Amino acid sequence: MAPVTRAPDPSGSAGRNMPQVYLVGGGIASMAAAAFMIRDGDIPGHNITIFEELDKIGGSMDGSGSPEAGYLLRGGRMFESKYLCTFELFSSIPTLDGSQSVTAETLGWNKTMKTSSKSRLFRNGKRQTAPEFGLSEKHILTIERLAAEPESMLGSTTIAGQFDPAFFKTDFWFMWGTTFAFQPWHSAVEFKRYLVRFAHMVSGFERLEGILRTVYNQYDSMIRPLEKWLDERGVVFQLNTHVTNLLFDRQDGKFAVTGIAYERGGQTGEIAVRATDHVLVTLGSMTEASSVGGMDTAPMLNGKADGGAWTLWETIAKGQPGFGRPSVFDDHIGRSKWLSFTTTMHGPDLLRIVRDLTGNVPGEGGLITFPDSNWLASIVIPHQPHFIGQPEGVSVLWGYGLSVDQPGNFVKKAMSACTGREIMTEILGHLHIEAEASKILETSICIPCMMPFITSQFLPRIKGDRPPVFPDGSKNLAFMGQFCEQPDDVVFTVEYSIRSAQTAVYALLGLKREPPAVYMGKFDPRVLYKAFMALHDFRSGGRAA
Repeated sequence: MAPVTRAPDPSGSAGRNMPQVYLVGGGIASMAAAAFMIRDGDIPGHNITIFEELDKIGGSMDGSGSPEAGYLLRGGRMFESKYLCTFELFSSIPTLDGSQSVTAETLGWNKTMKTSSKSRLFRNGKRQTAPEFGLSEKHILTIERLAAEPESMLGSTTIAGQFDPAFFKTDFWFMWGTTFAFQPWHSAVEFKRYLVRFAHMVSGFERLEGILRTVYNQYDSMIRPLEKWLDERGVVFQLNTHVTNLLFDRQDGKFAVTGIAYERGGQTGEIAVRATDHVLVTLGSMTEASSVGGMDTAPMLNGKADGGAWTLWETIAKGQPGFGRPSVFDDHIGRSKWLSFTTTMHGPDLLRIVRDLTGNVPGEGGLITFPDSNWLASIVIPHQPHFIGQPEGVSVLWGYGLSVDQPGNFVKKAMSACTGREIMTEILGHLHIEAEASKILETSICIPCMMPFITSQFLPRIKGDRPPVFPDGSKNLAFMGQFCEQPDDVVFTVEYSIRSAQTAVYALLGLKREPPAVYMGKFDPRVLYKAFMALHDFRSGGRAA
């Protein structure tokens, strides 16, 4: 077996006698864990190794491409001011130019570029500014019940199991569901957590007020500065390396990882793990097995065999109920998949038209949803440039559809079977753009991306399906990411991954520290009053116009 090559140890034998840290998965959870190990745990960076099966660090917070070939973003994560773990971490990470921290840059930017949508919903060629939620009293009472009801009583029920069919035709659902990517068949527990976690945002939700953006895409604004910080401190990045199994020693109800099996470049290898070492594993992956299409090709639908994250979790969880049940999340692709697309435009026409139609300049409006779309499609036009080095005259938009197996309204094909050209044709149809459509298509590159597991973390679950961050009986293993259990916080957020990393590091190192507590707006009477008024469509002392 070929050994993993480690970077030279400048500290000599003293460094080798210190704990080694092995992080499986190269996404934001592992990167954050490495930073916490160095910053708070005094672990030298050269004693930390991150294994990533792809050729690039960053995981789901990716950004790639060029003006010539087209830019690509698989997704974009929402931020808001109560992401306490995220902003606390990035207050220690300088921007790429070293002028300030990433947190200072992001918060400062959002004082200038405030999100205030004048077109959250777009119907029949017309914008809807601050649309009413349209909830019945029965719907509101159900929301209030869910917010108060213990999770144990909800069990594995779905959102559809809690509401009547009329709820899913309300503008509240169109806005809430598309902002967070909920489907009616998703977990009622996760829906409840979102209602509670973001109670402070309900009162401005029809304008997306309170949602924060980074200056550039999240890969350029967050991942690259963090990667640079880690690299400067000697962290070892083992790319194109697929961890296939963990070896354990089990005694007296306790267990420790003793080895890490891996594949790289067609060769297998194994790393011996000492009792004093630490292993942190990101379980599963929302963007595993993603498939990219092109302007004239549709993406394929892959499965869990087309990557290593799910198979690793399944392998280590066999016969170990304390490691969770991955099949709950990875065996239902029909209910966890959707498709995103990134469009690179080499002309000003579309941005100009959308600006005039919506009343928002790029970066100001946030998500625009087409409720009449059979695909339930939405688009976001960020502030330009969205990529570092993006040339003047080139612009980027991102979008996605939730109902990818339905035929389009203008292109009579399922979104999952559509090329980039066909997807843009459908979007232009919903915008009622006709005269300029041909020119826009000629000067655009639309890259669709199918993600089979993108909302797998929302699938109905029960206690034990997700393991704790620090599993019972563990001596040197912790879990991170979207598929470990953290009470009160919500999955499908950067905050959840970073909180799991911080929790894991402090537990493994025995530090007398804890991550910042999850913000609990549900205990603030002012937050509850504003949310109550908004749910009833009363705003600023009177009913919404």
